Amino acid sequence: MAYNLLKGKKGIVFGALNDKSIAWKVAERAHEEGAELVLTNAPVAMRMGEINKLAEQTNSQVIGADATNLDDLSNLLSQSMEIFGGKMDFILHSIGMSPNVRKKRSYDDLDYKYYSQSIDISAISFHKLLQTAKKMDAINEYGSVVALTYIAAQRTFYGYNDMAEAKSVLESIARSFGYIYGREKKVRINTVSQSPNITTAGGGIRGFDGLYDFSDRMAPLGNASSEECADYCVTLFSDLTRKITMQNLFNDGGFSSMGMSARVMGFYNRCLDNLLPDEW
Repeated sequence: MAYNLLKGKKGIVFGALNDKSIAWKVAERAHEEGAELVLTNAPVAMRMGEINKLAEQTNSQVIGADATNLDDLSNLLSQSMEIFGGKMDFILHSIGMSPNVRKKRSYDDLDYKYYSQSIDISAISFHKLLQTAKKMDAINEYGSVVALTYIAAQRTFYGYNDMAEAKSVLESIARSFGYIYGREKKVRINTVSQSPNITTAGGGIRGFDGLYDFSDRMAPLGNASSEECADYCVTLFSDLTRKITMQNLFNDGGFSSMGMSARVMGFYNRCLDNLLPDEW
C-alpha cells in the first residue's frame, strides 16, 4: 500500500544491482511513494547487473558513477539536478565491497591493498559523496541521506572480515558529517543497520547461511527482509522523520538487543545432546 510519503520528492539511489539488492527494493518503494529517481552504480556493476530494467520499471534516469571518484560524483550530482530541475531531497548509499572477502582472505592474512580498497569503496565513498553534495549545495533543507550498515561494526562476526572496519568508519562518518550538515544546511544523515539478507553481496561472506539462520532464530521478530528495509528507508526519506539525524538505526527484528533466545538455546542444547563425551 502506498501513502504518498515521497510525493514531489526527488532522490538518488546508489547500488541497485539486481532484484535481490536492497537498493533495488528501496527504489521500487520510493517510486511507489511518489518519488522521482536517478539510479546510479559503478560502470562495472552496471554491466553486470540489470539497472536499466529497474529504470524502466520506475521511470528513472540512469547515470553511471564510481562513488570513489570525485569527478564522477560531481558529474552525477550536477546531472541529477538538471534532471530534477533543482536540488534533491534524499540519497541512499548502498555500497559495499571487500576484495579480501571475494578472494577469501582470512582476517589474519589480509592483503592491505585490498583492505584500503574495502574502506575506500564501502566507507570513504560516503564521505566523498557528502562532501561533494555539501560543496555543490545539492540537497534541500531537511533532506535525508541514508547509508546501509551492519551490526558487525559493533560486534565481531566470523567471516565478515575487513567489512567490519568499513562499516564502523561509515557509521562514524554519518555522525561527524551529520553534525556539520545538520547545523549548516539542516540535512539529516543516518545509517540503517539491517538484518542479514540474501543478496549478491551477502552471498560472498563466508558462513553466510549460518549467520542468516542464527540471526533469524535469535531475533524475536525474525530477520527484517529487504522489502522491510526499503519501507524503513522510505520513512527516513519522508517528512515524518525531520528531526532524526546522526543515528545508527537497527532494522533487525530485535537481534541487536538479544543475548540468547529460546530458539537458539534449544538448538544449541540439541546439538550438545548429540555430541559424544570427548567432543564437548
